[in-house]
Amino acid sequence: MLNGPYDKNNCILEIHPGAGGTESCDWASMLYRMYTRYCEKKNYKVEILDYQDGEEAGIKSVSMLVKGLNAYGYLKNEKGIHRLVRLSPFDSNNRRHTSFVSVEVTPEIEKNDEIEIDEKDLKIDVYRSSGAGGQGVNTTDSAVRITHLPTKIVVTCQNERSQIQNKEHALNVLKNKLLILKMEQEEDELNKIKGESKEINFGSQIRSYVLHPYSMIKDHRTNVETSNTDKVLDGDLDMFIEENLKRNVR
Repeated sequence: MLNGPYDKNNCILEIHPGAGGTESCDWASMLYRMYTRYCEKKNYKVEILDYQDGEEAGIKSVSMLVKGLNAYGYLKNEKGIHRLVRLSPFDSNNRRHTSFVSVEVTPEIEKNDEIEIDEKDLKIDVYRSSGAGGQGVNTTDSAVRITHLPTKIVVTCQNERSQIQNKEHALNVLKNKLLILKMEQEEDELNKIKGESKEINFGSQIRSYVLHPYSMIKDHRTNVETSNTDKVLDGDLDMFIEENLKRNVR
């Protein structure tokens, strides 16, 4: 099941809240906790590359490097939209809210010679490091945000002490993202030639986490579901991950 070209590699996992303000930022922090707990169970090491606090609560965005054998292979199918339904603790009327958070997963490829980036295609911003990823470096403008203009892909890094190191790390992440994008486009073209219709995972809702009016977490790709929501949110993702790996075996 772990036979992809980069399945054995480390990976970069990013969490970004969707529309919904504080509620989505809080949902992002819940997912961040879920994935860090999962990594602890797998004995994976987690390094924070970029961490932005939400304005009122939760997380505005987080990017973390997950180090360990098969980290990308196990986590790659977590890419997509995660939906939460619950009674909002931020709503004074205690109404039910639905929140969306996107998760991106990219393999860490140490020697990526396939992708060349033209400097003219980049917009580079420097800002002050902050939050969990910026401890010890938040007195200087060392954090770097790179936007790849042709694809609108944005990568950030603030975990290194120098701006130069952060820029280098962010460029490597960008090259890896562009390589995966290229591979996905080639696979889509191949499927069109074969006449196959393939499920579009990018930007699609892959899993729902319902905490009210009942407790149920369901993966929409495999129909695997459980009512033990606490266990899943504490990092027990094996049932979902293994079933998705089986689904993709050809």
